[in-house]
Amino acid sequence: MESSRKFFPAVVILLLLVVMATEVAPALARNCEAKSTKFQGTCLTDNENCASMCRTEGFASGDCSPFRRRCICTKPC
Repeated sequence: MESSRKFFPAVVILLLLVVMATEVAPALARNCEAKSTKFQGTCLTDNENCASMCRTEGFASGDCSPFRRRCICTKPC
């Protein structure tokens, strides 16, 4: 009886860790990034032109990089 009381909390913690790991796994999906080859000029804001150019290049979306002001295309790896 005493050993089962020590064993039960370990089982509960193990089950909680398994449940948490299965919920976090989709958030760990990686996105691949590449500089747009078709976008011309400086990308000043997250404009739709960058995203639409990236879609024509086969990417899912695109955003302006904050520092270098380039159009960066993204897609799931």
